[in-house]
Amino acid sequence: MAKLIAILNVVVWSGFWAFGYLALTAEHDGELLLALVLAAVGAGAGLWTWLWLVRHSETTGYAPRPPRAYPRSDDTGEAL
Repeated sequence: MAKLIAILNVVVWSGFWAFGYLALTAEHDGELLLALVLAAVGAGAGLWTWLWLVRHSETTGYAPRPPRAYPRSDDTGEAL
């Protein structure tokens, strides 16, 4: 499943860049709107798949979890 999501990630980011370029170079409003909508869908799907892959790699142990700060007591400075 992770490999399928990784392939999908590459495909949707490619779509984002391709349709984003078409939106920037569009001459008519109809072309601009369609390319802009498709680029936004590609960006949203790319971000979602990337975040899924990050969470998956943390849960499987492939990537370490980022360090978290622990609350400290004001009097001693020790971790609670």
